[in-house]
Amino acid sequence: MNILVTGSSGTIGTRLCETLLDMGHTVVGADWEKCKWQKRIEDLRIDIDLRDASQFSKLPTDIDLIVHLAANARVYELVEHPERALDNCIDTFNVLEFARKNGIKRMMFASSRETYGNIHLPNGQKYSEDKAHFMTCESPYAASKIAGEALFESYKRCYDIETVIIRFSNVYGMYDDSIRVVPLYFRSAKAGTPLKVFGKDKCLDFTYIDDAVHGVTSVITHWDKAKNETYNLAYGEGTTILHLAERMKELLKSNSPIELGNARTGEVTHYIADISKAKKTFGYNPQTPFDRGIEKAVEWYKANTL
Repeated sequence: MNILVTGSSGTIGTRLCETLLDMGHTVVGADWEKCKWQKRIEDLRIDIDLRDASQFSKLPTDIDLIVHLAANARVYELVEHPERALDNCIDTFNVLEFARKNGIKRMMFASSRETYGNIHLPNGQKYSEDKAHFMTCESPYAASKIAGEALFESYKRCYDIETVIIRFSNVYGMYDDSIRVVPLYFRSAKAGTPLKVFGKDKCLDFTYIDDAVHGVTSVITHWDKAKNETYNLAYGEGTTILHLAERMKELLKSNSPIELGNARTGEVTHYIADISKAKKTFGYNPQTPFDRGIEKAVEWYKANTL
């Protein structure tokens, strides 16, 4: 297949592009940032600002599938800078319009567990795909993902485009030197500075990068089974942010103090994914539990001098 990946220089984008190439697909990347990790991914990148519809003339149109990953993805940063959520909406609209105008009939959208908000489920129930609702939206970032899902749904209905929506959850591992919590804690523990935990009981479903990418490639391989639905991609177990901080200290033999604070505005405080739909539909089978994944992430960070 000829596959266009937006956000090709990001954490998921880089790993996905190299995996698709290894599978024999032809890949085109679209990103306004260079790929610092892999030259072969940088070589296939087209420099484009997806907010500017006039720049889409740079992209080839003989595309079988678009995987739309590009987004401003830091929840609290978008609380502080809500205009970045609008950028996400504009990017998504422009990508869909590019597909509509050029007859591209297969589209994937990277959404988020943030779409579930902070609804409380009884008796440890996990979040199935039907639990998301705009009335539980906690942040501008979540709103941009809900809006993106709605746009994808409308283009599916109006323009005969086949879609798949993937809700990721705290993807971590290689190719990430951002200020997301895992690489941030690595740098802090390495430097001996405090690890700040916003919410002692905050518990999330961390997904190792290879499991997330395997989910995407499984959708592509089993497209006819998976199409026109929404899926959670996560590990299916919860890990507290406090446990992450403690494990990072252990792995680096760090003396960094852990500072506990209140949960921040706009952030989801509890989420464990029900991944049964993805397992049943296209054989999603995550292999990396958190404690092994964090070890692999730290090994990669050490080797790449974060």
